Amino acid sequence: MRLGNDAFKALADPTRREILRLLRRGEMTAGELAERFDTSKPTLSHHFAVLKDADLVVARREGPTIWYSLNTTVLEDVVAWAIDLAGAREGGKK
Repeated sequence: MRLGNDAFKALADPTRREILRLLRRGEMTAGELAERFDTSKPTLSHHFAVLKDADLVVARREGPTIWYSLNTTVLEDVVAWAIDLAGAREGGKK
């Protein structure tokens, strides 16, 4: 499995991790997500773009509303990578 640097860059930021955490509950609009943060719309737009570029979220437009949801396939790859890494560390300690 190959994870791009984009995924690690996206996960490195606490705001983006919080966006992913919120989306675990289900699809949310950009406005609903924005209500959860004390930051400007351009800053949040940047976070959404980073998450989309890393394929961690999927966006769909419905009229003027943008809906975001998790791309569970990529997130499963990230989790599998982390588990493999943890297993390799434990194996190296023996």
